[in-house]
Amino acid sequence: MLDKQVDGIIATGKRIDNTLPVDLSHLPVPIVYALTAGPEDAMTLVPDDQHGARVAVEHLIAQGRKRIVHVTGPGSFKVVQERARAFQSALDAAGLPVAQSGILRGSWSELWGHEAVAMLWGGDERPDGIFCGNDQIARGVVDALRERKVDVPKDVSVVGFDNWDIVAQQTRPPLTTVDMNLKELGRQAGLALVRLVNGEVVEKGLWKLPCTLVVRGS
Repeated sequence: MLDKQVDGIIATGKRIDNTLPVDLSHLPVPIVYALTAGPEDAMTLVPDDQHGARVAVEHLIAQGRKRIVHVTGPGSFKVVQERARAFQSALDAAGLPVAQSGILRGSWSELWGHEAVAMLWGGDERPDGIFCGNDQIARGVVDALRERKVDVPKDVSVVGFDNWDIVAQQTRPPLTTVDMNLKELGRQAGLALVRLVNGEVVEKGLWKLPCTLVVRGS
């Protein structure tokens, strides 16, 4: 890219807790990091996962749900840790207990959603609200509940995370989920890079952009 005389670079990844496999810190052009772990002296943009989890749980509470559980992905992911902390904090703020099986960690898959429901419905206290770590898990949860003749959202409300249209809109009922506003994150990264290229001062460090709840039918 330097041979092509680019004026700046936006470096993106798939996980906010993983660094890129190449060191860009000493390049002679401005760098903006998005959805990846950037160095402390750079500008890094990520979604505010804790905010997204809070709005999801607060929505479930607003629906009158009092036995809420969180079915999420592998515990090694930073987003899993942050969303779990926000989940517990939101319940604490509402004066609601966190059940012993309140946070279930597994894979990012529909299969895990099915397995989690089997575990929950095999216990004594079944939830009336389920916050899922991504839309694939949520779809598996909704399908597993339907197989058990559990009405969504009358008996159990379900909220996903990602707003992956192809999954969320085709779930039955369509999935209420958290949108990480990645288009806006990309826009902000582009605007920041233009400012850096123009020699303007941009605040360095970690920028967390708020998420948005997309209410559908679940």
